[in-house]
Amino acid sequence: MATATRPPLPPLRPPSDAGGRPPRKRRRNESIGTWRWTDRIGYAAMWGAGLLLVAIGIGIVGYMAFRGVQYLRPSLLFSHPQPDLDQSKSGGFLDPLLGTVILTVIGITIATPLAVAAATWIVEYGRPTWLARIVDSGIEIIAGTPDIVIALFGLVLFQQSFFGWMSFRAEDGAVFGRSFLTAGAMMALLALPMVFAATREGLQSIPQHVREASYALGKTRAATIRRVLLPSVRANISTGAALGMGRIAGDTAIVVVLLGATLQLDPQGAVPGLRTLTGTGGTLTSYVYNNSPAGEGNAPQKAYAAAFVLLLIVIALNFAVDFIARRGARTGLETSRLGAR
Repeated sequence: MATATRPPLPPLRPPSDAGGRPPRKRRRNESIGTWRWTDRIGYAAMWGAGLLLVAIGIGIVGYMAFRGVQYLRPSLLFSHPQPDLDQSKSGGFLDPLLGTVILTVIGITIATPLAVAAATWIVEYGRPTWLARIVDSGIEIIAGTPDIVIALFGLVLFQQSFFGWMSFRAEDGAVFGRSFLTAGAMMALLALPMVFAATREGLQSIPQHVREASYALGKTRAATIRRVLLPSVRANISTGAALGMGRIAGDTAIVVVLLGATLQLDPQGAVPGLRTLTGTGGTLTSYVYNNSPAGEGNAPQKAYAAAFVLLLIVIALNFAVDFIARRGARTGLETSRLGAR
């Protein structure tokens, strides 16, 4: 007599939750009490380091806000400084504020396209390899070079007759070498590594299948870079640019050496608009230094007020970065929407 065969039993499946998903595996040693004492010390040290940095940041912002609001007056923002050794009795810091904006715009305008182009070439092409390594090492060297060294190099460079159009000439025909254009060109070197690093990181995080899909649709590599990759890392580029702008706005050495660090804007030349760019001036950083207790302006109250305005500019840049990143997330242009996790 033939015996009936039983159908094979279905494979055992782990119990699932109400949503049909398998339960989350419980990690071992989730309780800190089960850790070794060395791990507990390391965990506490990490928390302590994070809280210390937060406390330092809050302390700086809080102190400068307290002193800045205490001495900041609307008249300081809209009045020109006077050429007086005692700045406590005359003028505001309108000219240094305008100088900060002009210098930051020039520097980031030069740095951003150069950094984006270099990062795109290294990530997407990188040939010849030896040249890509030289470019990468050169940017790292620029990032680690002290500001005062960059300033001295710029002064020697822009005093050559070939660059006479960027500043103005003295009575004997010598090129002065100091102007917003020359200072902005050297400030671009400060911002370039930040924009370069942010752009390269964004391009490297884009999955390879995104490029392959574009090639499959008949797009060339150049079209893929222009229409797919660069729009996808727009938030990265904006972040690097904002960090670079903060670095430019907070620098002092290049301002003193290549801009003159004067209280008032001093246009040079006869071409309207270009006169300011080829002239000298100062920024909020040089104004703060000159009027600080260590300076000769004898106006520490104005130094606190100017430092608070400079801090507000940096905070505004950070909010702008956050806004651009969130907007990119809504429009689907960030790399995470392309599959990068």
